[in-house]
Amino acid sequence: MIWEISVAVIAVAFAVLVVFLVKTLKAAENSLDKTTQTLQEVQKTIDELSYEVKSVVRQANQITGDLQHKMEQIDPVLESVKNVGEILNEVTLATKQVSTALIDKIKSPSKSKSSKVSSNTVPVVTGSEIPPEATAYAAPASSAAAVPGWMKWVDIAAGVWQKYRA
Repeated sequence: MIWEISVAVIAVAFAVLVVFLVKTLKAAENSLDKTTQTLQEVQKTIDELSYEVKSVVRQANQITGDLQHKMEQIDPVLESVKNVGEILNEVTLATKQVSTALIDKIKSPSKSKSSKVSSNTVPVVTGSEIPPEATAYAAPASSAAAVPGWMKWVDIAAGVWQKYRA
C-alpha cells in the first residue's frame, strides 16, 4: 500500500508539474506570437522608410548635381570679380603714386618759378605739365574761388593717369 500511495503522489505531482509546464509554455507561445507580430510591423515600417530614404537620397543627388552645375556657371563670374579686384588694386596703387609725385612736385617748386603759392590758392603750373583734358575746371582769376581746388587736382590726376596708361 505504501507503494500505491507513493505512486499516486508521484502521479499527482507529475500532473501538477505538467499543468504548470503547459501554462508556462502557453505564456511563452503568446510572448513569441506577440514578438513575431512586432517584428513583422517593424519590418513593414523599415520597408516603407527604406523607400522614402531612397527617394530622399535620389533628390539629394539631383540637388548636388544641380549645385555643381550652377557653381560651374558662377566660376567665371568669380574669376571676373577677382580680376576687377586686381585691376582696382593697380589703379589705387597708380593713383597713389601719381598723387605722391604730384604732391612732391607741389611741395618742392622748381627754382625757375618765381610765383609764391599761398595756402588757399592753386599753384600755377605751365601748360606743358598739364594735359589739355585736365584744364576743364580752369577758370579766370576773378572766379578762382568759385571752383574748389580739389576738382582741378582731380582733373590733373585723371589726365596724368590717361597719359600714363597710353
